[in-house]
Amino acid sequence: MNIIEVNNLVKEFGDTVAVRGVSFSVKPGEIFAFLGPNGAGKSTTIKMLTTLLRPTSGEMLLGGHNPLTESDAVRHSFGIVFQDPSLDDELTAYENLELHGVLYDVPKYIRRDRIHELLQFVDLHDRRDDFVKTFSGGMKRRLEIARGLLHHPKILFLDEPTLGLDPQTRNHMWSYLKDLNAKEGITIFFTTHYMEEADRIAQRIAVIDHGKIVASGTPAELKSQTNASNLEEAFLELTGKNIRNEEAGSIDNMRMARRMWGGGKRR
Repeated sequence: MNIIEVNNLVKEFGDTVAVRGVSFSVKPGEIFAFLGPNGAGKSTTIKMLTTLLRPTSGEMLLGGHNPLTESDAVRHSFGIVFQDPSLDDELTAYENLELHGVLYDVPKYIRRDRIHELLQFVDLHDRRDDFVKTFSGGMKRRLEIARGLLHHPKILFLDEPTLGLDPQTRNHMWSYLKDLNAKEGITIFFTTHYMEEADRIAQRIAVIDHGKIVASGTPAELKSQTNASNLEEAFLELTGKNIRNEEAGSIDNMRMARRMWGGGKRR
């Protein structure tokens, strides 16, 4: 059984249709890239999958659970790194992870070891007691990745996770995530505008444009379909070369994160 199933998913914002009958599936343990230009519907689709937006119509299943009727079970099954910052700047790095672990009912004896392990992984252990408001953008992104992994999710959603990271950190992060994927079978669903990253990391790709899936397959298959020498050329063949506006219906992710966790209480 697929760990993610999406059938004919639609999302409308008034007269604007952001997602137009999208259908796709993701296998357990797969590294899946969801690519598209700005405004294509990527983030809106992720927000529906992760219970932050209600679809206008269509069906979704994550790990066999319906995000609309089994939202709590769905939220326990995934971790997420938002496109925009969603940390609490008035808490320390450790406190941000501790809060997340408490909200997800991670036992204390597991939580403490896991926090230290992840802070070392993202090279923030020596800054664990510093307030997040003192962190650079790259440091915050690394902390968000650690938070998304804290409760051992079955699925990890990464919405442009390496934006603002230097090449060394990007390489280290993906090496860890690929190892985690191989050892624990965690499913990784990510978006990125770095085409070489998607080409190197993704086992399978779906390309969305104007709210519709326009192509899907392995990186090699997409390049073959478009007679392109690299994934960036294939992407441009599929989506065109015009500069796009930001995604319709975009909502501040910090506010939506608070909605997900009920302003400090998990729903």
